Amino acid sequence: MVAALELYLDPAAEKRIRTLWDALARAGVPSMRDLLSGRHRPHVSLIGAPRLDGPAVVAALRDMRVAAPFELRFDFVGQFLGRVLWLGPIPTPELLAHHAAVHERLGRAGIDGFDVYLPGRWVPHCTLSMRVPSPMFVDAIRLCMDVLPIEATVVGAAVADHARDSFIPLA
Repeated sequence: MVAALELYLDPAAEKRIRTLWDALARAGVPSMRDLLSGRHRPHVSLIGAPRLDGPAVVAALRDMRVAAPFELRFDFVGQFLGRVLWLGPIPTPELLAHHAAVHERLGRAGIDGFDVYLPGRWVPHCTLSMRVPSPMFVDAIRLCMDVLPIEATVVGAAVADHARDSFIPLA
């Protein structure tokens, strides 16, 4: 994924996840800590795509509180194919409805992304590592379990296109 609409977490939750990134890195697991020269932030992506037109996304979501403050509780660890390790927030009705509303607005504007981010297919998550070495998965999961649960509040959002070094904050 190159571009995403990202939800950002309150400073205390962000610090706990960054501390986990550091612990994973110390254990030899490449973490998101070092991605983008340390500029990567813990987040939950609502949509991911090869490219997103930031101004078009902003226009489509005009008058919508994308970063409406709502609570997330990261309560479990997950894995995607390709050795991707992540923390999962409980998919509450509020989170799923917010995600669906964002997609409905983006869809009306002709903005789409990867199918795995569509309502009904989306797995909300905060990525910890994109490539956990297979022999280290058990230890990595144990490190994650030691910090759970993490209570978080969504406090910000942005259209981030990491390949093009573009970052457009949303309300």
